[in-house]
Amino acid sequence: MQIVRNKVEKLAGADVPVLIQGESGTGKEVLAAAIHRRSCGQNQPFIKITCPAIPAALLESELFGYEKGAFTGANVAKPGRVELAHGGTLFLDEIAELDPALQAKFLQLLQDGQFSRIGGQEDKTVEVHLICATNRDLETEVQAKRFRQDLLYRINVFTIHLPPLRQRLEDIPELADHLLRLYSAMYSTAPGPLSAELLQLMQKYHWPGNIRELDNLVRRYVILGSEQVIGSELLTRTLAEVIPEEPEGGEISLKKLSRQAARELERRIILKALESNGWNRKLVARSLNISYRALLYKIKQGGMPPKRSLPSRAPERVPPED
Repeated sequence: MQIVRNKVEKLAGADVPVLIQGESGTGKEVLAAAIHRRSCGQNQPFIKITCPAIPAALLESELFGYEKGAFTGANVAKPGRVELAHGGTLFLDEIAELDPALQAKFLQLLQDGQFSRIGGQEDKTVEVHLICATNRDLETEVQAKRFRQDLLYRINVFTIHLPPLRQRLEDIPELADHLLRLYSAMYSTAPGPLSAELLQLMQKYHWPGNIRELDNLVRRYVILGSEQVIGSELLTRTLAEVIPEEPEGGEISLKKLSRQAARELERRIILKALESNGWNRKLVARSLNISYRALLYKIKQGGMPPKRSLPSRAPERVPPED
């Protein structure tokens, strides 16, 4: 995230098209707003449009507006989001969902800064700072003929990749604390800080919903005021990740699935402990309160490497085990 922050700082004052890529829930809109606050038009509007949220038949009128009488029901002229963003920032969320016909019209806007309302006879000129976001690989979309290559070249002058939460687990305590303070003030409650045990449980979870999922979890904690409920929910989700949806043989054995889930969860905990302790197995055994012999057995049983593989050109120093 420091790399992301440095990129945002370099963008300050440079109103070039920005493409933000990342999974759903990683905070693409939050990042877009942060870029806007550092842009030349920071005091001008920040206009967002979520492409898949609006039917394709209506999206053109939402983007570009229409003139009076352009179609049935158009009793008055209406400016589109592009006009409303003049001088500021236009944020297109999930641009991969943009209809091919609209992609062509949008490309014209990026090329010469001009567009026309639906039913309009004259071109209008606008200046907008464009930020686009997507959870798809646009190169793949181009190869599949679902996205224009020339449009991709126009919108990705500057690209920022947002990592999923599972790749930045060390940030969870700070993120959770920020959300806790935010929602405590919003709901006028004082639930108290999250315990170290709950934070450790959070850092062992996979977070398929990313920061949006963490946001919802902390909000429920603030409202309910119970760590037990949140902890149970996290454990249930973690177990759901390690239990197969379709057991082999088509039959469900509760005992077998429970054992399988417990083994997988145990394997993840041991692997995390090994990584946190520099792969020193005696330190890990003490931290997990099990014998050294038991740890070696569990490492072998879980199919984990007995020792960490280190690059030969720059070996890391590992504390002695004896």
